[in-house]
Amino acid sequence: MRRLAYVVLAAFPLAVLAVFFLLPVGGMLQRGVWPDGRFDPGSVLEVLARPRTARVVWLTVWTSTLATALSIALGLPAAYVLHRLRFPGRSIVRALTLVPFVLPTVVVGVAIRQLVAPSGVLGFLGVDGTPPAIVFGLVFFNVAVVIRTVGAAWEGLDRRPGDAAAALGARPWQVFRTVTLPALRPALVAAASVVFLFCATAFGVVLVLGGAHYSTVETEIYYLTVDYLDLPAAAALSLVQLVAIVVLLVVAARLRAVPDPTVRRSLAAPTRPGRADLPALVVTALVLVAVAAPIAALVVASFRVDGSWSLAAYRALRDSGHASAADGAGGGLFLVPVTEALSNSLAIAVDATWMSMLLGTTVAVLVTRRVRTRAGRITRGGFDALFMLPLGVSAVTLGFGFLITLDQPPVDLRSSPLLVPIAQALVALPIVVRTLVPVLGGVDDRQRQAAASLGAGPIRTLLTVDLPILWRPLLAAAGFAFAVSLGEFGATAFIVRPDTPTLPVFIFRLLEHPGPLNYETAMAGSVVLAVLTAAVILVVERLRVPLIGAW
Repeated sequence: MRRLAYVVLAAFPLAVLAVFFLLPVGGMLQRGVWPDGRFDPGSVLEVLARPRTARVVWLTVWTSTLATALSIALGLPAAYVLHRLRFPGRSIVRALTLVPFVLPTVVVGVAIRQLVAPSGVLGFLGVDGTPPAIVFGLVFFNVAVVIRTVGAAWEGLDRRPGDAAAALGARPWQVFRTVTLPALRPALVAAASVVFLFCATAFGVVLVLGGAHYSTVETEIYYLTVDYLDLPAAAALSLVQLVAIVVLLVVAARLRAVPDPTVRRSLAAPTRPGRADLPALVVTALVLVAVAAPIAALVVASFRVDGSWSLAAYRALRDSGHASAADGAGGGLFLVPVTEALSNSLAIAVDATWMSMLLGTTVAVLVTRRVRTRAGRITRGGFDALFMLPLGVSAVTLGFGFLITLDQPPVDLRSSPLLVPIAQALVALPIVVRTLVPVLGGVDDRQRQAAASLGAGPIRTLLTVDLPILWRPLLAAAGFAFAVSLGEFGATAFIVRPDTPTLPVFIFRLLEHPGPLNYETAMAGSVVLAVLTAAVILVVERLRVPLIGAW
């Protein structure tokens, strides 16, 4: 009976994944390999043989590799300072370093662009609209992944081996190289894998900073679909990207095991900074400056209109969609004002959050149940990996799949208001699962058995044993899913309706169409979106649940 209940419970998320993920991705694959209704792998090779495709792939590879290396180099010292040292305001600083990772990618691109523009603080570098600006944006976005992933592992390291090496005369660098670094290697490799994955599938950052001239695979799929209507070529490129990302995801998954059961680690007590910590403190300070500078530049730009301080851009948020084209402020671009786009974003994010929480909690419960047979463990691991696939498929590919598959019976959702929330829920789903799995896996099954032996039913056991442990991670997962959905741009850009745009889409359209107040209004909208996202994450951080560390 219990096994049947698990099968029935698993059927629900599997059905959702099949319809809203496997079907769209399968439709995308069909367009790439069966372009004219017959099997033709040569069409993929033809796309790959194009000179522009080679440039796009090479740009994707080297910018992702360089951004990953820089994220590791900057994030490793910061992880040590923020997770192993004690100083006033440490929790606030840790929360602030997480904010860039959850900022909408369009906002990140706008913030970096404002900083490196000819009129910006770093304008003298002349990197506006070039690959170095893209790399800067990718590092800005992903350094938090390294800090949290490596920092969570560093907190749990036993100090005694390092102390013993120091007592035997090893210098601090020798202790780090011979003792600490080998212990951190799995976390470092895992962080590097995830960062490279995020860099290779970055969309909004590259779209804003590189444009059509410096396009990665992700943005090239977008241009092939939207600007050139070359769906077979876009599908072929998506297929190549999908294969490469899934291979990387499999490698990363081998470094992560579902706990069965999780052994609770004792966190090492932080120590006061010493003289030997000065280099790490300097690097951490540079990371904080690099994080704060683009956001500060964005805020300043939102209050500057025609060289003067003004609130005109914020006032324009109320009427951008209703002004005439000559009036500027987005006139003629949309059917609604920016404030309504923000309302759409909030409503969609709420729907996407409850959807991802419903699916994610169900999946987390299933992949943390105790199994005693090898076949059961293999099945559970496969089930867990299956629901990590949305992490390995770019949001652009997912939105593209929605565009070409969910437009005819029996699944015709092109006009449904639920289409965008469903796409955003699938993007947030892996984050929800990875946040809840470590906590659920750490619940001692003996507590449930004791409650059952005292006559508690399944619901009473859930309320008395699991819920007191799970409520904080549930709130944290919901907050993180809400923030991710609020700023999602890749899939949404394909399927959002013109009369119900989200705020990230609205911001990008304003940037695409120069005009009076358009740029300043985009800055103001970006600030509003950044403040909302940062506020949600700062609240989540107060729950003290390791979000990214779960990866």
